[in-house]
Amino acid sequence: APAELRLVALRGVPAVRPGDDLAALLRAAATAQGLRLRSGVLVVAQKIVSKAEGRVVRLAHGGPPAEARRIAEGDGKDPRHVEVVLRETARVVRHARGVWIAETRHGFVCANAGVDLSNAPGADTAVLLPLDPDASARRLRDAFAAAGEAPLAVIISDTFGRPWREGLVDVAIGSAGLAPIADWRGRQDLAGRPLEVTAMALVDQLAAAAGLLMGKDAGVPAVWIEGVPPGGEGSVRQLLRDPAGDLFR
Repeated sequence: APAELRLVALRGVPAVRPGDDLAALLRAAATAQGLRLRSGVLVVAQKIVSKAEGRVVRLAHGGPPAEARRIAEGDGKDPRHVEVVLRETARVVRHARGVWIAETRHGFVCANAGVDLSNAPGADTAVLLPLDPDASARRLRDAFAAAGEAPLAVIISDTFGRPWREGLVDVAIGSAGLAPIADWRGRQDLAGRPLEVTAMALVDQLAAAAGLLMGKDAGVPAVWIEGVPPGGEGSVRQLLRDPAGDLFR
């Protein structure tokens, strides 16, 4: 475990539009703050990744399907928003009291299948999750490396709710250059007892820490973390529990 972590909010990143070179925008913001993106972890908000990749859709004006209208009427929501949520839903986990919890095609379980209206680029637009957040993280890491910013790891984060607990927390939905899980099984605790189940979701912990500096109104879409050396590979899919071992499915 590191003895110290340093987290720095990247400010001055302009509004991101489809097709923008996101790595270049983040590097410029870091340079303006005197930061060198090396030997650390860059946590990037999903919203700007999705915008750069064109994962922004306009809410349809032609009349949503009947199912979307029916759900929207019961939930008190915009049927055009509900239509997009339905398109992004692979499996409905729970729908009650105006809350739609769905499994996405990535395997994430979250509200509204990750379809977000906050900080969207227009009143009639919604932002979707990246098609492959791990690949998005790899592309960013490779672009930084090509510019001489290496080694580093990249985490794509998003804000999720949690069952059994109130409040939202940032979690990793994509990563590159860092093993997603710090597996302590087989080691010993301070009393010398073997650890049998301790496997820490390292990328989620870092995403949550970075979330302290991000906010819907903070204008901070990325956070640089020093103190955790990059290294290892893997996919955030490693954090998705196999249905065979899920007691609640």
